[in-house]
Amino acid sequence: MEDEEDPIVEEIPVFLSKNLQDNLYLFQYPTKTETANHDDAIVVNCCVKPFSQEVKVDFGLNIESKHYDRFKGEQFAVAADGKNTYGAVPPKGAERPTFKRGIMDKQAFTSTRSLTDISKYVVGIYTDKEVHLSPLASIVQLRPSLSHFDKEDKRRKAEQKAQNDDIEDEEVAQQVTVKFARGTSAGAAAKKTKEQRGTYDNFVQRIVEEPWCETYWHARGTPTAELERQKMYSSNHQSNQSLALPAGEYLSKLLPHDEHVQQVDVANVLPVYNKAMLKTMPLLEQLRVLLKDARALSFSDILHILSEHIDPHVSADKVLALLPQVGILLHGNWVPKSEVVYPEKMLSHANGVSAEQMIRARDYILFRFSRTSYLYRNQVMTATQLPPAETLDVLKTVARVNSTKRWELLLPPDKEFEQKHAELVQRQELHWRATEQSYSEMDWAKETKRVRKRSTRKSESQQPQQTTTTMPPPAVHLPAEA
Repeated sequence: MEDEEDPIVEEIPVFLSKNLQDNLYLFQYPTKTETANHDDAIVVNCCVKPFSQEVKVDFGLNIESKHYDRFKGEQFAVAADGKNTYGAVPPKGAERPTFKRGIMDKQAFTSTRSLTDISKYVVGIYTDKEVHLSPLASIVQLRPSLSHFDKEDKRRKAEQKAQNDDIEDEEVAQQVTVKFARGTSAGAAAKKTKEQRGTYDNFVQRIVEEPWCETYWHARGTPTAELERQKMYSSNHQSNQSLALPAGEYLSKLLPHDEHVQQVDVANVLPVYNKAMLKTMPLLEQLRVLLKDARALSFSDILHILSEHIDPHVSADKVLALLPQVGILLHGNWVPKSEVVYPEKMLSHANGVSAEQMIRARDYILFRFSRTSYLYRNQVMTATQLPPAETLDVLKTVARVNSTKRWELLLPPDKEFEQKHAELVQRQELHWRATEQSYSEMDWAKETKRVRKRSTRKSESQQPQQTTTTMPPPAVHLPAEA
């Protein structure tokens, strides 16, 4: 596209800052909306697990609000801790109460990873007509945690177990079988530990056992938060010299060559053409591309495409003179030659069949369609000796399956074109008659194999006692009428 049609409005420099790439987390709140968010919320406590990259944040609740139910909040606190903990000091080493004020005055949010691979995600800041990008360490989603209900269930189960132990005072003697394991070497023990470490259950257990590390939460607008935010700006404003490189060298630096990458055979890559590329080609190449992409076209459709989209002054006589070089006339429509569909040195995608075999099989299909209206896939596969996948690919280049499970041509016959251009039809018929012998041999070989396969079923013990030869009936000469 010309520069005048798509002018550059503004150039914005982009900088990359790596100051926070190991510590920058992106918090997502799926249960919150744009209006009801945590921008002005008070954070009571914040904890993090550095290795598993989990975060837990306790947001304070406004218990003085008219929408807050104090009775229900006190019930939740007693159910979680088992008693009213307001003003109580827990013993040394004991678990701290969930709600210190004896009322549910906070709501915990715990994180889960939303993405495992965040290497292609960054956070950007646009300021002073500059864009500064910072890589992320993790992206987590914070959802409400109802751990106080879990503590209530756990406490009830412990109390119920203690009551059952008090009832069963008498101990019942039971027979115990004692087994002594053989001593293992240090190497075997280390190997067993390594195997256990790789299991999923052990991985989950290590995540659960990792202790929470308490951190400080600095609200937005505080001096500490502003200092950390300044680290998202890049301090290196030097221009990148790679942007001044030519296109080829820049692409090599952007995507360096990897020796382990499997090379793609250029012969098997099908080119893609657009309208602008077709306009730069000669008429013969345009016809080659159109027939190959469309698989079958009538002469009127070819003229319509050329005149409407490529060359308004195209001559019908010139098109008709060049078409036989790249196409075959089949029942009034034009299909591409097999050499156009399968170029030299090209291999099939399924089983690597050579282009020569695919061309011979397709020519046989075209010849058979010139003599009949439909074909069967098994019939073609037996005659051409192609694998099922290649037989299907060749048939699709010129035919389709109808409702009766038979293959028919993509387009109906164009009788009008055949009547108008009888010389082209006669010339194509002469070509079919010249090659009919080779295609008939393919069918003869198919019938011969069928007969041989049936004759091998006879047992060697069943020898014919009399050999009879069946001769064709003699010709009957009728007397000519006077």
